[in-house]
Amino acid sequence: MNKMNLVNPENPVILSTTTDMNTTIASFPRRIICLTEETTETLYLLGEQDRIVGVSGYTVRPPEARQKPKVSAYINAKFDKIISLKPDLVFAFSDLQADIAAELIRRGVTVFTFNQRSIVEIMEMILTIGRIVGCAEKAAQLVASLQNEVDSIAQSASRFAYRPRVLFEEWYDPLISGIRWVDELIEIAGGDSLFPELRECQSAKDRIVNPAVVIDRDPQVIIGSWCGRQVKKDLIRARAGWTNISAVRNDRIYEIKSAYILQPGPAALTEGLRQLHAILAGVVEHKEKLDNPMAQNVF
Repeated sequence: MNKMNLVNPENPVILSTTTDMNTTIASFPRRIICLTEETTETLYLLGEQDRIVGVSGYTVRPPEARQKPKVSAYINAKFDKIISLKPDLVFAFSDLQADIAAELIRRGVTVFTFNQRSIVEIMEMILTIGRIVGCAEKAAQLVASLQNEVDSIAQSASRFAYRPRVLFEEWYDPLISGIRWVDELIEIAGGDSLFPELRECQSAKDRIVNPAVVIDRDPQVIIGSWCGRQVKKDLIRARAGWTNISAVRNDRIYEIKSAYILQPGPAALTEGLRQLHAILAGVVEHKEKLDNPMAQNVF
């Protein structure tokens, strides 16, 4: 009968057998491949980057992660290269990578697929990674730090004189509104989402909106993040009937890079949220100065 001798969780566990053969088992995964950027950034923030042996080709955060072998795009992967790196764990994300995960499993690779769509779920993802690699305490500290930043920005936004109506464009044709965590971040940053009823829709096709409805709802701010493609403001202005939309009329069209806001991980809760808040604070402050030239800047 086999028995497990537990030692310090940071060290390997020795599996003893009745035949006196000892096998060293890694207590935690030591060769991890991350198929999306948020798990890569999380491991770096936890100080566990040496465990990473492969990353997505879209990885930009942190910059030094670009030096790791690139093994995938978003919905396709180099399976032979992944196998050659001998991973003991692969992190994947959502149904969009289900086919990649299935093929890796068929090839004998262990895959953990996250599916976070909200701020709370992003925090839970970070805590889960911490437990998987044996640094739960550091993960809890990271989550506490992220929560403090979120709370600080929410407190600043609470002083806004009004909350601008915000259209967030995840794609331009068809027009797709923001996913749940983006909608939540807009509210924390001080705005009101133009399509809050769509935030629960996980699939992008279920968040397609009619441009005519946008006219009716009259956003005061438009923020584009076109999945890695540069936002073309002239294209937005040229849409039929959009010239009288407040955001277009007042030139309140902005871009946030997808790496900062569409990555469901630390980037969205830090740089993405900061940029959202800065945009909305500027819009509110400008209107306050127009309405009351003597108003002081309180942001």
